[in-house]
Amino acid sequence: MVLVCGVEEAGRGPVIGPMVMVGILLDETEVKKLREMGVKDSKLLTPKARELLFKQIQKAVRKHVILVIPPDEIDEAVESDTTNLNWLEAGKAAEIINELKPEKAIIDCPSPNPPAYTEYIRGKLDNKDMELIVEHRADLNYPVVSAASILAKVARDREIQKLKDEHKVEFGSGYPADPVTKEFVQKYHDKYDFFRKSWQPYKEILKSKGQKKLGDW
Repeated sequence: MVLVCGVEEAGRGPVIGPMVMVGILLDETEVKKLREMGVKDSKLLTPKARELLFKQIQKAVRKHVILVIPPDEIDEAVESDTTNLNWLEAGKAAEIINELKPEKAIIDCPSPNPPAYTEYIRGKLDNKDMELIVEHRADLNYPVVSAASILAKVARDREIQKLKDEHKVEFGSGYPADPVTKEFVQKYHDKYDFFRKSWQPYKEILKSKGQKKLGDW
């Protein structure tokens, strides 16, 4: 029996709202249950399918961890001279793995240098001898990571809806390419605390004090 953990994030790119990271734990022999459910990379599923699988995955796995990383923590990492978004994500992955205590962990890698990313995570693990698989597109290739991506995406969407309900606003998806988001940031960049102020689109708005057109983003 080998306990395996999959780790994935949702919401690296938005200018609004948190990033969410998720880890799930199950026995390697139980991975087939995820395949039977129809688990795949969250981006390949409809919102309705993700919501349905969210509940099924939570019941099927032995344990799961959901971390919500707020914009100010992201900004601190991005603006730091000693770290960045990748290292923030790696640190959170290690935090999740330490809590789940698997014998093997599979992680989707955002870094262009997977070996360095792997060693950074290993340096923060309680069990430094455990097996680590750190790959690009792990969310496509490993069902345990696909399942984590589904939980992360649904949890992130719920966090976004909470912000909209709490502040009674509509800002679209929160991604810089979304026209609704662009207009919202231009109009309200100084009013709310859920913006990622380290993001270039936000900085450009701040620099021009709202004078730039949407097409200049």
